[in-house]
Amino acid sequence: MDAESVEDRNVDAPNTDAPNTGTSNTGTSNTGTSNTDVSNTDVSGTDVSGTAVSDANTDARYPAHWEADVVLADGGTAHLRPIRPADADRLRSFYSRLSDESIYFRFFGPRPRLSDKEVAWFTTVDYVDRVALIATIGTEMVAVIRYDRVAPGEAEVAFLVEDAHQGRGVASVLLEHLAATARERGIERFVADVLPANMKMMGVLRQAGYTAESSFADGVVRMTLDLTPTETSTEVTIAREHRAEARSIARLLTPGSVAVVGVSREPGGVGQTVLRNLLAADFTGPVYPVHREARAVAGVRAHPSVSAIDDDVDLAVVAVPAEGVADVVKECAEKGVHGLVVVSSGFGETGDEGRARQDELARIARAYGLRVVGPNCLGIANTDPAVRLNATLAATVPDRGRVGFFSQSGALGTALLQRVAQRGMGISSFVSAGNRADVSGNDLLQYWEEDTATEVILLYLESLGNPRKFARLARRISRSKPIVVVKSGGTPSGHSARELGLPDSAVSSLFAQAGLIRVDDLIQLFDVGQLLAYQPLPAGPRVGLVTNSDALGLLAAGFCVSAGLSPRPPANLGASAGAAEFGAALAEQLASDEVDSVVVIYMPPIPGASDEVAAELLRVSQGSAKPVLATFEGHLGMHPALRTGPAPERGSIPSYAAPEEAVRALAHVVRYATWRAHPAPPPPRLDDIDTARARELVARALGDEGPAPAPGAFAEPGPPVELDAADLLSCYGLSVWPAELVRSPEEAVDAAERLGWPVVLKVADPDASRRAGTVRLGLAGPDSVRHAYAEFAAQLGADTELAVQRMAPQPAVPTVVGVADDPGFGPVVSFGLGEVTARLLLDQGYRLAPLSREDAAELVRSVRAAPLLFGEYGYPPVAVDALEDLLVRVGRLAGDLPELARLDLDQVLVGESDVIVLGARARLRTPAGPRLDAGPRRLA
Repeated sequence: MDAESVEDRNVDAPNTDAPNTGTSNTGTSNTGTSNTDVSNTDVSGTDVSGTAVSDANTDARYPAHWEADVVLADGGTAHLRPIRPADADRLRSFYSRLSDESIYFRFFGPRPRLSDKEVAWFTTVDYVDRVALIATIGTEMVAVIRYDRVAPGEAEVAFLVEDAHQGRGVASVLLEHLAATARERGIERFVADVLPANMKMMGVLRQAGYTAESSFADGVVRMTLDLTPTETSTEVTIAREHRAEARSIARLLTPGSVAVVGVSREPGGVGQTVLRNLLAADFTGPVYPVHREARAVAGVRAHPSVSAIDDDVDLAVVAVPAEGVADVVKECAEKGVHGLVVVSSGFGETGDEGRARQDELARIARAYGLRVVGPNCLGIANTDPAVRLNATLAATVPDRGRVGFFSQSGALGTALLQRVAQRGMGISSFVSAGNRADVSGNDLLQYWEEDTATEVILLYLESLGNPRKFARLARRISRSKPIVVVKSGGTPSGHSARELGLPDSAVSSLFAQAGLIRVDDLIQLFDVGQLLAYQPLPAGPRVGLVTNSDALGLLAAGFCVSAGLSPRPPANLGASAGAAEFGAALAEQLASDEVDSVVVIYMPPIPGASDEVAAELLRVSQGSAKPVLATFEGHLGMHPALRTGPAPERGSIPSYAAPEEAVRALAHVVRYATWRAHPAPPPPRLDDIDTARARELVARALGDEGPAPAPGAFAEPGPPVELDAADLLSCYGLSVWPAELVRSPEEAVDAAERLGWPVVLKVADPDASRRAGTVRLGLAGPDSVRHAYAEFAAQLGADTELAVQRMAPQPAVPTVVGVADDPGFGPVVSFGLGEVTARLLLDQGYRLAPLSREDAAELVRSVRAAPLLFGEYGYPPVAVDALEDLLVRVGRLAGDLPELARLDLDQVLVGESDVIVLGARARLRTPAGPRLDAGPRRLA
């Protein structure tokens, strides 16, 4: 039985009648709990107004970076954090709500209450050998998980979930987080004793994805979990994250009832605008205006508060001033509202004070189990006939369609919806996230992947909140549903390309690697979207052209060539061609084995029988596996005569204002179809990899560089730590061409004798390659070495450190390989040629690590100077396969070591049979912490 659908109850722990079980009880006493009233405190040690709560017993070693907001299996949220002595009353209250069966499975017998000694024992931990995490919703504790170290590398685990919250995925996410904390504390295995009747609990442990073993003795099943992350455990975590986040968005977009908080009696207000749009869309559930004094607004009975509404409320649209939003959130939480859409402004977009207010909004909402869209957003819409939700400020919402549309900009959202409606495209659902205090584009991707009504995803992004997760999701989802993105320059609320340290071309490369279709502007966004929504994907780049204008046909053919497509000679039917001629020409093109798609240009000099021509085009194209698109009398969008029904359906032919716009859209779709046609390659097999030794080298180099930052946090960077790059690369089957540091002419000569003549003498500084005159090549004897050394001493000073290196075999093409750990995307591998011109022109390619062999091949070929590697322009062909293998190994290294801040291989000579790394430099980041997208599930 699926453990997510039948939530675990508990795992047994050793007898804890008294704190004398052999584990440390430092800091525990018979009065080891605080009598402070915690009923009015929230999950993070502050009351709901944000005022700090004093807790004299809070350990200074309290690991705040273990705290996390998480999404549960049913779409609600909870807060996870380490337990504290001040949680004593919370624990008692939690225990009082448990069923006898839950207590029996936990303690192997009845235990109606916990003694004060037990409460002190459970709530006082050392966060090293004894750790407990609790899950809270609002002010209440709903679950607890703990481990107690019993042997080196081994700990007993136990957990307990309140009966009312079983089946929500609380235990699985708690186990993920406790396993991560255990690994951080050097624990390699969990053991748990479980009663045989507790099948649900055993299922949860087995389905965590870790390597599990079990044995039976004395009426108890002992289960052992190896906490080493496996491919299965990673897949389990990702799958559960996906289901939970998709469900949380589904609850927002399919409410049974909506309250609008902050409506005014005067037309034109924000709240009343949303209310009227809800009513005009004929929302299928009840709508409740909330106004302190009015009896009715817009002809609908009003309520003085959310709590005064007699029936359940699923969704609340909040339109009160920013200062009052927090109070509304608390009231909605008490009412049991599932989600909020905050259209109010005055938050992060206004500065530091607004940002603090926005963070408080997200904190309170998540603590009480609510997801939030906004603030400062346009709203959300769902065109499903069973819902008909228009909870936006836009009076115009497109008809039902197959496109999911996300807009980060609230102000631009209205114009975007109008453009979609004008084109007749239709949408499945729409979300304007505004400041993205909580719900982001990543959440919508999770939802649209599951939504059968959505076949195409359109995104307007100003910034990326978690680019690494975005790329991971996009790479998976693009295999089944195309994602079209238009991205502006960025805003302070997220990470723009400039903030991430990557040029915009690099972002485009990373998007393409993930299968995303990145376009330049909003016109292209909808141009590509309408083609994807209503026509099949092309099998290749060969384009048939049918036209009644020779000039337009030739123009379209030229645009095809410029866009990387392969046009056939245009079939010019003449200005007087009618339906029969167009139908016959289209049929011929579709039947040809030399055509993958067809562009039809119908621009009659005198308006005539356009409906007949359109009908014939539809008739001939129906059922074809090849896409057909048109420039039909200059119409932009889904022309009524080119639709397969009253509303556009599959097979409708999209129209474009000009041939170049049609060709440009088709080129984007062809590239996407080519990417999608190639299945995701498996990870490359690399036998001579010693990851354990590489991690030892990193740990030894870092030493005690300070605590790790909280996951997802941007800690203030410290000075980088240098690491012997040659040692590190050797762990991944790569070697650096030998070199020796020298401090005198005679040392240089001796080094040359050992390395072998001829040699190179160069400045040892790794950054010297950018300066002229820092290397002497082809030194064939002692006198030439001494002369070169004297030149360096005169030029740079006698104390300049120099290096001697044997000359590499020639001919070879110099290249440069690098890794940069981007704060958003994670490790990014770069490649370019080492020639000065290529460096000055920033002719570099980029890919996310780790790399498949296909990624490496594409990376090599992505730079403009790549022909020099393949025997063109007088260069001999070189060992590109060896270069690609090096890139795969470097990508694997970067993916394995999150502490790696930068790796530079400069230069990498690619010869006729092998590659040679002439120089390498590795730097580790401090403090060394997990990446944004690493570790167990958590909300940003």
